[in-house]
Amino acid sequence: MNGNTPYAGVTVDKADTRPILLIPYMWIGDFVRGHTVVRVLKQRWPNRPIDILVTKLVAPLVDYMPGVRSGIVWDLPRRQLALTKQWELAALLRERNYGTALVMPRTWKSALAPALAGIPERVGFVGEVRFGLLNDWRWGEKKLARMIDRKCALALPPDTDLPTEWPVPDFRVPADEIARWRQANNLGNGPAVALGPGSVGSSKRWTYYPEAAKLLVERGYDVWVIGGPGEKDLANEIIAAAGPKARDLTTNDLRNGVIGMAAAKAAVANDSGLMHISAAVGTPTIGIFGPTSPQLWGPLNPLAATVQTKTVVPCQPCHTPICHMNNHACMRDIPARDVADIIEGVMAKAAADSLLS
Repeated sequence: MNGNTPYAGVTVDKADTRPILLIPYMWIGDFVRGHTVVRVLKQRWPNRPIDILVTKLVAPLVDYMPGVRSGIVWDLPRRQLALTKQWELAALLRERNYGTALVMPRTWKSALAPALAGIPERVGFVGEVRFGLLNDWRWGEKKLARMIDRKCALALPPDTDLPTEWPVPDFRVPADEIARWRQANNLGNGPAVALGPGSVGSSKRWTYYPEAAKLLVERGYDVWVIGGPGEKDLANEIIAAAGPKARDLTTNDLRNGVIGMAAAKAAVANDSGLMHISAAVGTPTIGIFGPTSPQLWGPLNPLAATVQTKTVVPCQPCHTPICHMNNHACMRDIPARDVADIIEGVMAKAAADSLLS
């Protein structure tokens, strides 16, 4: 044992070198938050390798997460037990000789492969009658309001007093990778604002990205639309409004989103996985929130600005994917010019800070 961690009563153990397996939530934003768990584990066990079970979608994120040895790509079908694939995964896990598995989802099937693999320590919260699959039971999940507290509690001994602040996700994108990406996409060297107009659930989508993009181009900035294939129509609308200085950089490869957000001088996004990525790579990020609460669902990393409507919307926050009031006032009442002004202010501050550093 060598010294203390930042958590009361928890010591640093440099002697333990057994690998650790994380089984995270696979939503992009939650997966990004999972880097905080990696950092907590490294505070406790600096010499234990950490691997993460990933889907094909989120697999590229692992390459930018310091402290992670590797991602294990294994897409299990949703709403199916898929016992054959569980046995195949268990065989792979057994070969890697894990000492501990942290099972963050409360589902029965998420704990099956670690149990079949015989991983000695299998940690998770009580849920879905997983007796026998886990052997380090944790209770009190519902008493923890924040998802990050629930995740990180599994990385610490039971009954540890949890802090109010955790290490933030800290993604690292190499400068040479950014340079190659800009060259491959013929983006030049001008200052660019990355826009993330997509989200899961239409109620979280701000509808004035085309107007904001037009204003930003008029003020001398390049505009990049970042997202997946589902944002292609939104990208077309933005480019039609803003002209040739706006670029459609949507793709089905999430790596493109990571590099694009890291290459931009600033980013603006709805409450979405891309917003979490942008904040984690250190780009000044403006988050637009309507039906969701930035206190509950914003990134752990500080946002450069949080934008919400100035008008009173009694139903806000509703945390629903579709506006049941049929007026979308919480997003509709955020003007494009206000957002463009905030972005320009954030860009100016970032430029001034870079001159001082």
